[in-house]
Amino acid sequence: MYDLFISAFVTLFVVIDPPGCAPIFAGLTGGATPAHARAMAVRACLIAGAILVVFALFGEHLLAALHIELNSFRIAGGIMLFLIALDMVFEKRTQRREERVEKIKATPEVEDVSVFPMAMPMLAGPGSIATVMLLMSRAEGTPATLVILAALAAVLALSMVALIAALPLMRLLGNKVEAVITRLLGVLLAALAAQYVIDGLREAIPA
Repeated sequence: MYDLFISAFVTLFVVIDPPGCAPIFAGLTGGATPAHARAMAVRACLIAGAILVVFALFGEHLLAALHIELNSFRIAGGIMLFLIALDMVFEKRTQRREERVEKIKATPEVEDVSVFPMAMPMLAGPGSIATVMLLMSRAEGTPATLVILAALAAVLALSMVALIAALPLMRLLGNKVEAVITRLLGVLLAALAAQYVIDGLREAIPA
């Protein structure tokens, strides 16, 4: 169970990317009071957690209702995660996030960004939804399910801490260090995505 927790934690950490979300949140909430920014950080993580738990528990039933095989979802999810990894390595993901920040910052008032874009699509986006469903598909029995949910809770807790400490964290790390971390996480995510595709093909195609 310890190995399962570590595997799920690392996978979700790479996909949700708390270090990458922190500077975006800092940019979005630059004009907000510290109390308002903390409230938005907590609310964003709680909403994202609720969305991911729903997909973790009921996503497989949704696939069944749509007549989609789990192996097909593994392959599709792996390909999608690989594309996200490419964006992370070549900094396209960060560029799109920054463009979204500039559009929202163009408005004079400080908007509540807890639901959009922080909860969705940054924390509970297509990549993290696909990942949590793929992890749950591997869970055998209630203990394994609880371990994966615990890993998800741990990642979201770290995300909350990163968002709350976003401004001090950015001053400490700087843009260059954040870019290096994002690229390293992207390489790791690419390897994990390839493994998802391999697992799906191995199960779908007879030996």
